[in-house]
Amino acid sequence: MMRLSIVLILMILFTSCNNKPGENLDHINGYWGIEKVEFTKDSIRDFKINEIVDYIEIIDSLGFRVKVKPQFDGTYIPAGEPEKINVTIEENKVSLNYSTAFNNWKEVIVASKEDELSLKNERGIIYHYKRYKPLKLDLDEKENE
Repeated sequence: MMRLSIVLILMILFTSCNNKPGENLDHINGYWGIEKVEFTKDSIRDFKINEIVDYIEIIDSLGFRVKVKPQFDGTYIPAGEPEKINVTIEENKVSLNYSTAFNNWKEVIVASKEDELSLKNERGIIYHYKRYKPLKLDLDEKENE
């Protein structure tokens, strides 16, 4: 009886600690700027400024990603064509399957938090994103009299 209780407790702990793959999508919608690209553990390129950011929107496993250019007034101008996204779960990993008129490819969500996102492509390159916070300048400031 004691062994059965221990096994049940361990099973409950094990299942409650595992994140469900779909939870990786909880924070994915919105604007993302590339923080760094990890080609290998020893080859990383940092990005200090994002002139172009990605906007991602996914609803019920379908969505799109489009590159946009932030403006000083807080708006965005499209900087590319939208890429369709179809979300699938394979081997307990969430995959973003992209398609355009010219190409199809896949990225796996490595990490997803409210302000961080990491995607790994089919060549093993990991893209680390930070949630983009728009520049908002008040261009209509009044001069002091």
